[in-house]
Amino acid sequence: MITTFGERPVPDTGTETNQDIKTASQGIMLQNRIRKRFKHLKKWAKRIDTAVFRLYDRDIPEIPLVLDYYGNGVSGALYRRPYEKDEEGECRWLDAMAGAIAASLEIPVSHVFLKQRKRQRGTDQYRKLADAHFMQDVHEGGLIFRVNLSDYLDTGLFPDRRRMRVLIRKEAADKKVLNLFAYTCSFSVYAAVGGAREIDSVDLSNTYLDWGRTNFALNRLEAHLIHPASKAALPPYRLIRGDVRSFLTQAAREKRVWDIIILDPPSFSNSKKMTGTLDLRRDYKQLIFQSLSVLAAHGKLWFSANAKNFSLTPAEFPGLQIRDMQPLIMDEDFKGKRMPSCCTIIKSP
Repeated sequence: MITTFGERPVPDTGTETNQDIKTASQGIMLQNRIRKRFKHLKKWAKRIDTAVFRLYDRDIPEIPLVLDYYGNGVSGALYRRPYEKDEEGECRWLDAMAGAIAASLEIPVSHVFLKQRKRQRGTDQYRKLADAHFMQDVHEGGLIFRVNLSDYLDTGLFPDRRRMRVLIRKEAADKKVLNLFAYTCSFSVYAAVGGAREIDSVDLSNTYLDWGRTNFALNRLEAHLIHPASKAALPPYRLIRGDVRSFLTQAAREKRVWDIIILDPPSFSNSKKMTGTLDLRRDYKQLIFQSLSVLAAHGKLWFSANAKNFSLTPAEFPGLQIRDMQPLIMDEDFKGKRMPSCCTIIKSP
């Protein structure tokens, strides 16, 4: 569900309940917290040249929202509470919080989008929830990316991968790069600007590959949608619609290799477009070893996972050099917050 403050008329009963008083108090607390947080972060954001950052992350226990700031808008989610509210009560509460967010940032309340994030199964993370089409272009690190604040649980650009994108750009010069589960291709754009010689971006969704092509174009780069089996002369930046595991199997059969591979899979997917299901906790070893099978000598695999309490144990991968990158991708807006698991894997000589 997506809500913006003021969407629905609220019945006036003429009485103020205890819940109304509690909600109003929480709205004031949230407003004060966001003002303080925004004041702290806006100078830092200007210094590193980003319009996108984590603004609030369940800082007040009774207000379990996660809010990301995107230029002049906010995309947020309400996480599951330990108790249940009726739907109308939850909607009224979300409306009140959206109003507090808008007031604290001095932006229109129509620019605040709050969704209810429950335990995700299947393709819920990428399932379209609305057709409001609140799109805008935001800057990060001298680049431009298109985000959709209204229609999906996620916007198209993850703030918690910002430092990972920066590090990949620094390593990409004259490299062949493979971006698996490419989503909207932000890693690919960073690699291209960093001077990558070739980039293959693989994803099952035409919608997200089209979005990725837009992100390339916004940065004066041209990416082309190609068939995985194409034998024609290939452009340097390629968008490939396909199942990642099938793509890797075929690539290994053809003895193709890449210097940098980015493996950032969803926690779970049962898309009808793929063979079987993908469960990260079950399948991560297979994905990593398949990726390593097409990694060039002295190449580097970047592996990231946002599954709760997930971590790799180096003993599971004998003969490989595994470096925990989580401390290096931690940025100011995520200090003290849960970050995705992130590591690099290199084949030992």
